[in-house]
Amino acid sequence: MQYFRGFIPILIGVPRSPVPNTFGIGMRMNENTASTMIDINFINDTGAVAVRMRKILYLILVFLIIFGCRHKAPENEKQGVKAVSDEPAYGDALVAGSIGEPSILIPMLAGDSASHDVAGLIFNGLVKYDTDLSVIGDLAESWDISPDGLVITFHLRKGVRWFDGVEFTAEDIMFGYKTIINEKTPTAYQEDYLQVKKAEVPDPYTFRVTYRKPFAPALTSWGNLVVLPKHLLEGKDIAKTDFGRNPVGLGRYKLRTWTPGQDVILESNRDYFQGRPYIDRYIYKIIPDPATMFLELKAGGIDYMGLTPIQYTKQTDTRYFSGNFQKFRYPVFAYTYMGFNLRHPFFQDKRVRQAIAYAIDKKEIVDVVLFGLGKPATGPYVPDTWPYNPNVRTYGYDLEKAKALLKEAGWKDTDGDGLLDKDGSPFVFTILTNMGNSLRMNTATIIQWRLAKIGIKVDIRVLEWSTFINEFIDKRRFQAVILGWSIGLDPDQYDIWHSGKTKEKEFNFIGYKNPEVDALLEQGRRTFDTEERKKAYFKIQEILAEELPYIFLYVPDATPIVHARFRGIKPSPIGISYNLYRWYVPKALQRHAAMEP
Repeated sequence: MQYFRGFIPILIGVPRSPVPNTFGIGMRMNENTASTMIDINFINDTGAVAVRMRKILYLILVFLIIFGCRHKAPENEKQGVKAVSDEPAYGDALVAGSIGEPSILIPMLAGDSASHDVAGLIFNGLVKYDTDLSVIGDLAESWDISPDGLVITFHLRKGVRWFDGVEFTAEDIMFGYKTIINEKTPTAYQEDYLQVKKAEVPDPYTFRVTYRKPFAPALTSWGNLVVLPKHLLEGKDIAKTDFGRNPVGLGRYKLRTWTPGQDVILESNRDYFQGRPYIDRYIYKIIPDPATMFLELKAGGIDYMGLTPIQYTKQTDTRYFSGNFQKFRYPVFAYTYMGFNLRHPFFQDKRVRQAIAYAIDKKEIVDVVLFGLGKPATGPYVPDTWPYNPNVRTYGYDLEKAKALLKEAGWKDTDGDGLLDKDGSPFVFTILTNMGNSLRMNTATIIQWRLAKIGIKVDIRVLEWSTFINEFIDKRRFQAVILGWSIGLDPDQYDIWHSGKTKEKEFNFIGYKNPEVDALLEQGRRTFDTEERKKAYFKIQEILAEELPYIFLYVPDATPIVHARFRGIKPSPIGISYNLYRWYVPKALQRHAAMEP
């Protein structure tokens, strides 16, 4: 239910973040945040684990279903919010809840969804996706592409101004381009821009790029990553400037205040080139716990959040919620997976990874954890999209196959303690995931229970999001993780799977290396022919399904909820927040005082 993320993959920490977003992936915190952790270890003796875990899961489900249905509406609940006049009016504030806090508000330096959520309101790109999934202009009014596809000439809008009043020109794009390709810039998004042979500024409102070779994602790569004010940043180290916490953009909203651990408050840009947003303030409220966030929603403390499946199906099924809120459900370009650190000796044998896949019942996870609000995943693309290959190898729940594969790989219970071992090492590993995402924690618990049945002991460690990314993912300090990718429409996933993208802060953090996949990734991005690209991406999915560097778990549905006083929401294939600047609250329903001019 986030603003459509557009063109680049983003690591997501919260189920269906509700916050507007443009482009991004993985949390990058500047400060060394103190680690906040929860260690979960339900396995004390393997012999009792199945019974104990079955009881735990059963009790959790019974509690959620029985008590989740019994939420009472507040005494002061009022009906009829939806019946008030729909006349647009300026004013009010939209308070959105999020479990994660932004790390930095410079898009090219941010890798996490929280940062891109906020930065996407402050910065625009040259192009964006329309509601029919076609590419349309944003800061670029139009563009021309040469017959061979190697040259793109962008014609920029005139009269667009940065928040400080200076006019936006092609020199700003050139500055951003030179910054992102600079080897000293700590960005994970450099690769697309290294494909450019030459960049030119023929005049203040024209920006032209020439590519060395055909590059299929060329047009869509020109989002907001390279939109930077040259007059403020030229000659400065972008990674050390305070611009990341005090950005000057040209988008719908301006940063007003940022109180660490509490909220980020944005105010509308009254000079926005597409017209002043109706909503005066956008308040990004940081609430690490989804249950607490839901209580805030009921109490009127927030207006907008992503619901968990139990909240969507049970806890909001009341007169109060139907009369005072709008619920939405739609498929998204995202998936959740369990990734293995392929540098770890336990996971270097694909038979072990395949055995684990056979021991996991994905349908159980979709039914129990998602309450049916999603589908099992089979690869890095979502069903019903053109690059998705529906015929890859799948792993149905089969404990006997799992045990046989582990035996082939040399894992046996040699001492009769119920745990497999090899070369004197018991098969014990830890799954890391992030706080605030109950879906991932519950998924990890089910996987823990299932793997105990084949003699593998799993511990679960839950970490605060920024600590998880900065201290564990970026530094490769993990054995296995449960995470999620929010992906763009273009199927190019070079940054995730190519063997050259395994350095710190790059996205192939599991260390996957396959020369054939490298070649296919290159092949897929070097042609504009959709059918040829499809062949490459189909083959990549076949290889990934065989080698299983990830166990692709599920594709969840987005389940956002918005207070009913907000009007102008138009659901589309790219979500609901793409037109947030046109949302409004009728004057009679506004809760917050008008913003001072």
